[in-house]
Parts: sequence; structure tokens; C-alpha cells
Amino acid sequence: MDENRAWTAKWIWAGPDQAVNGNGTMETVLFRRSFQVAADGDTQLKIHVSADSRYRLYVNGQSIAYGPCKGDLNVHYYDSVDVTPFLRPGTNVLAAHVVHYKGDKGPASVWRKDRGVFLLEGSLKDRSGAELERLDSGLTGWDCHRIPAQSAMLAPETATLFIGGGEIIDGADWPYGWRESTFTDTDWPAAVAVAETHDKMYGGLSSWLLTPRPIPFMREETLAFKRIVQGECGDRVYASEPMKDGGLLGIEVPAGGRLVLELDAGELVAGFPQLVLSGGAGGTVYLLYSECYEYEPFPNGQRNKGVRDEPEGKKLYGFEDTYRIAGYGRRAGEHERYEPFHRRAFRFIRLTVEAADEPVVVEGLTYLRTGYPLDVEAAFQSSDPSLAPLWKISLNTLRNCMHETYEDTPFYEQMQYEMDSRLQALFTYYVSGDDRLARKAIYDFHSSLLPTGMLQSRYPSVNRQIIPGFALFWIMMVHDHYWYTGDLEHAAQYRSSMDAVLAWFDARIEPESGLVGIMPEAYWSFVDWTEEWRANAGAPPSGRSGPNTIYNLMVVDALLKAAEINEATGRRDTGLEYRQRAEALQQAVRKHCWSAEQGLFADSPGVDAFSQHAQIWAVLTDTVTGEEAKELTVRTLETKGLAKVSFAMAFYLFRVLAKTGLYARSLPLWDDWKAQVDLHLTSWVEDPVSVRSDCHAWGALPLYEFPTELLGVQPLTPGFASISVAPRISGLQEVSGCAMTPHGAVHIAWSMQEGRFSLRVERPDAIPVQIKLPNGEMLYCTEAGPVVCECETTKNEHVEELAP
Repeated sequence: MDENRAWTAKWIWAGPDQAVNGNGTMETVLFRRSFQVAADGDTQLKIHVSADSRYRLYVNGQSIAYGPCKGDLNVHYYDSVDVTPFLRPGTNVLAAHVVHYKGDKGPASVWRKDRGVFLLEGSLKDRSGAELERLDSGLTGWDCHRIPAQSAMLAPETATLFIGGGEIIDGADWPYGWRESTFTDTDWPAAVAVAETHDKMYGGLSSWLLTPRPIPFMREETLAFKRIVQGECGDRVYASEPMKDGGLLGIEVPAGGRLVLELDAGELVAGFPQLVLSGGAGGTVYLLYSECYEYEPFPNGQRNKGVRDEPEGKKLYGFEDTYRIAGYGRRAGEHERYEPFHRRAFRFIRLTVEAADEPVVVEGLTYLRTGYPLDVEAAFQSSDPSLAPLWKISLNTLRNCMHETYEDTPFYEQMQYEMDSRLQALFTYYVSGDDRLARKAIYDFHSSLLPTGMLQSRYPSVNRQIIPGFALFWIMMVHDHYWYTGDLEHAAQYRSSMDAVLAWFDARIEPESGLVGIMPEAYWSFVDWTEEWRANAGAPPSGRSGPNTIYNLMVVDALLKAAEINEATGRRDTGLEYRQRAEALQQAVRKHCWSAEQGLFADSPGVDAFSQHAQIWAVLTDTVTGEEAKELTVRTLETKGLAKVSFAMAFYLFRVLAKTGLYARSLPLWDDWKAQVDLHLTSWVEDPVSVRSDCHAWGALPLYEFPTELLGVQPLTPGFASISVAPRISGLQEVSGCAMTPHGAVHIAWSMQEGRFSLRVERPDAIPVQIKLPNGEMLYCTEAGPVVCECETTKNEHVEELAP
């Protein structure tokens, strides 16, 4: 990363003469810089821009950038934008809306220092590259206006965690038209230079260590709501009617009147609602965001949702933004617009408009959908129509949980966690081949390393948290990236952080048992949201008094994956040490955690508590192998009373079924996803225990299972230097589609008809491909062009798998 760029601009902010006041949740400052462009059209302008905490930049009233992307204490990103296409002859203006979140207020995933700042560097140039005018912040020409704090503040957070609460905005204190070149800002004071981009004293570090943005800008698309679910305004009642004309409403709320409308986006989305009003000075607008309609909670507090888009007997739960109407005139083009500054997630919005002494017209309500620009190249079709919605819903879930980081849930937290991100990255690889957000996530978590050697479980975040097992998922994530991309140089740079994490666990091995012992009381030893572990917040209760078998086996898995990376990058002695440590842990688990009576691994030594999770990780780590592993997997599926995996850990159950040749036993597992389709979900739930989030991407398993198992495309060697194609029949008659590799798409089409299996494989160039047919026959091809093969399958493991 280029953190040593020589800057000519300075950080600027509003001067001390502009009052702050308010409730101290955030500061909002507007910046403007006007300049002239010649009529010959030869002017160029490329800029670099950043802020603490967030900015939205406009050129001549048009939004061109929103950022900076999420960094942390030691990495503050800046964005580079070519502004040239937005210039026009005559007067032009750069305008920036900058928000600084104060202390622990605002979105916890957005890092902030103790003061707000804005930075922009760039110069107008002619076609030859000759400089015409410098526009750097810190030079004359930059004016600013601080919005009174009481007119732009955050409400206390309700209904969500870590989002920062809804906005409370008073439109009357915002200058109308300030983004446009025609706006007169002569009464705006000059912005003040408040800091240099570099400390000038012998390598001293600036408060904002600037680094180029490592990911693309978010994709933004204006969309209309699909329908009005219900609502009323005076005598007018609205009931399930489609939205018309791209979001135009044209509803007049009389003086003293009240409008309530509940709008359906058609699926759960993330972005910015965009409200257009005219008139109505002194009135108030409330925008409530909700994932679904819900019944009253159960007596124990558990959510009660049912069919998500059915309003009968239900209501919308969520949090609100509040906007006080300024009341601009109704002359053509002088509509008043409100858009919250921070990204929201919703399927439904309840719009409430309370008019004051004059009527207000709600001209329209649309939304700017935004997220990481995920370009889906993979595809999947099968003879089972019930699988089609699983693919579609999974894509929507992943998209909503991809922003400037991976997110656990865009509605409730917008936090990046290692457990979630490992799976989200895998899903991203196979549907798009894009690893840029995954690279950033890996770097983010590496940057969270504490002096103890432990990684923070969610990052970037000003609210610190430790879930020890999540650091192990980060090691697995680095290994996944190496196997998908083959990029050893990337993997090598994280060996020291892997060493630190594994040393942290090694230091907690009990001398008597040889097992990693009890986790620190202050940490959260989360494993999975299971009903049996509800009272212990998703952690096996036995782990409070003894070693956690699951964590011990996860350490084994991380040791083995770290060993492979170390060996591949030349650290063979370290790799050998890690394999020896893994073997010692495996022996300790077999000795102390195995119950011969139950034929299962207990959740802790000597306890009568068993879970699917312990058996899964025993098989995944080869702590049990061969027929014993297969028999243990069958017992994992069939033994009653085991704590069962939920969506957080379902991926690992599928991996065990694939590893032991029992993948067809996965078919009934999809019933949990199909049940959500029946409830009209448009993204996958977090878990069935808390029934909290309706959008959690660790549930988007079809994006991995369908390409890698049903199509059968996986790397045979790291980076897909050679490709394995081994389709799982799993009761299907036909499957076609493509999976993404770093080299491009691999297209697969196969069919099973009357005991005869036919397969066609198309892959990029002449990459070697190994094909495993259902009858066990192996083919290896290095020649370019499609590979077509078939075999008889009257008796094969895929058919036999179907029997319990």
C-alpha cells in the first residue's frame, strides 16, 4: 500500500467562530470550492479526497463519490476520482457534505479521530497536462458552513446495534441549493487549515495515515418501491396497490393532516431512501425502516414473524430517521429533498408525514440502492425447480452484506466478523471471481491484532470484541484465498499474524490434558446459534468449566492450514512444528473427549453433552478417518438429542458430507432454506433461535454448494492451476451452469437419464482438468476445447448415498 505519497493539500475544517451546540453526537460541515472552466472543453481534473469521518462529494450538484472506505486507527483511506466528465464551461463547484462522528456515537464500524477534517487535492490541467489552477484544500477559495448541531444529530439507538441511531435533521437550517454552482456562498466563512497530511518532525506520524482505496466505489442505482402495502391520509385509505411512474406519489397532506404509508421494496435491500417534498414548512417526516411485518413478540421475548410480507395482525418494527420540513416553494424545480447520510437496510419503509400550518406535497419516494459492485458471472440451473429460488435469494443476501467491508447484517450491525467473512469471501469467489473485498477483509482483521496475539472478532470497529474461535476462521480465510487464487506472496505476508494467534492458543494448553483450556471469562466463546445453547449465547455450556472440544478441533484445523502455507512459502520447520502440535491436540481430543459409550465426541472432557459440531470438526480435521469418519457422520445425522448446527455452522456439515461420500444426505438439509422461501423471505435469516436478522450472508450456502458440489468445480491445485470436476448427482436429473475461477468461467452441463450419466466441461484455455465420473472412473485432460464424456451409473456411490 502506498502510504508515503507526498501531499500538497492540507486537512481543513470549520473555524472556531462557527458554533457547535447540540447534543454532541456528530458534526456536519458543508464545503464549497468554485472554479472556472474554459469553453474549449480541454480542461481535465483528477482529485484525491478523504475525510474524518465520512463525506459525500458533488460536482455541480451531481454526487460523484461517497467515502472514504472503512479503515482504522492506522489506515485512513483516500479516494481518487476523475472529475473531468462532470465539468462544464463556465463556473463549476466542488461541494462536500462531511460528517464527523463524535466519541462512541455513530456507526461503530466507521473509525473516527477526536476531530473532523476534510481533504481534497487536485489541479485543473489542459489537454497537454499543463497546470491551470490548484484546487487543494488548505489554499484560498474553500468556504464552509457548519450546520448547527441541533439541526443534524443522532437519536439514541433503538432496535439495532452499532448502526448509530436514526438521524434528526432540521431542513430549515440547511442552505437550499448549496451543492449547485449557482448558489451564492459569499456569507460563508473560509475553511481553516487544521492539520498537515504528514508530521514534519523526523518521521512522526500524522493522525490520519493516508492509504489509497483498495476496492472499487460502491455501485449506486435509483429504484422505485414495488407497491404501497397499506396507509391512510384523512379519508383516503391505501391498500395493496402498485407504485406507479417510478416512485412518484403526488400526495397532498393538508395543513394539520397526517399521512402514513407503508411501502414495499419487493425484496430486502440496502441503500438510501430519497424523499422529495414541496411546501409544508414546519411539518415533520418520519422514515421507519423494517425488514418485515411481525406479530407481537412471544412472552419470552423471541420474535414472531411468520410470512414476512403479510401485514394482517402485524406491524413494522425498526428505527426512524426524522426530518423537519423547511418548506421550499412549489415552483418548478424547487423541490425539497431528504436523504439520510448513512446507509440503511430495509424491505419495508413506513413514511409518516405530519403537516403543520401549511399543506405539504409528498412528490415521491425512491431509494438509491448501494453496495459493493458484485458482478455475478456464475449461473446455476437444475431439474429441481425448488433450488432456483435458493440461488436467487442467496445472491440478494450476499449483495446486501457486501459494502466497504463484508457485513454480518446490513440492518442491525453493518459489522465485519471473521466467521461470517470467511464464508462470504468463498461465496464471492465462486460467483464472481473477484477477491478484492476479501483481500481487504483479510488485511482488516490482520490489522486488529492485539499485543496478546489475539485478533478482534469484528473489525474495523470502535467497539472492540473478542471471540477466540473467530481468529481461527481468519487463518482458514487466508488459506481459502491461497487455494482459490494461488497467490503465495499474499499468504506469506500474514504468517506472523497466524503465528501470533496460534501462539495465543498454544499458551493455553493444559499440561495435564494437553488440551487448550477454558477461554478467558471476559471473552465470548461463541460457536453457533443453537436452541440447546440459547441460554449460553451460542456457546457450549460445558466450555465454562472445561476445555471446549470444538475449539480444540478448530485449532487443529487452523494449525494444519497454517502448516501448509508455511511449507509452501519456505518455512518448512514452522510447518512441521504446526503439524506436530496439531497431532498432539488430536491425540488429546481422542483420549479425553471421546465417549466410547455414545460413539461420539463430548463437548468437553467427561461431560454428558454432545453436539453435531464436535463430530463435524473431528471429521474435517482427520481426527477420525476412513470408515470410522463415515460412521461418525451417520451418527451425527441420526443421533437424537445432539445440539444441531444452525446456519452459522451448516457449511461445515456440508463439508463433512462431501468428505465422507455422503453428500446426497444433504438433500433434506435444504428444507430449512425452502421453508424460508415459503415464508416469503428474500434474504436468508441469521438463525432460527433469536429470529433477529432477516439478512445474514453466512446462510447463502447455495453460492458455494451449487458451483463446487453439484456442478463439481474445485481447484485440484492452488489457484486452479489444475481443475477438479466431480459433480454430485444427489438425486437430480440435469444440472448446468458455470463456476468462476481466477482464469475465467468453467461451464458444466450434465444429465442422468435411465442410469446413464453424460457430462460436458468447458474451461478456460487448456488448463488441465481431472474429471471424476459417478462410477468412480477418472479422466485427465490437458488439451484445449470442451471435454465430453459419459458412463453407466446403474450402481454408484451417488445413488447409494440417498439411502439413510
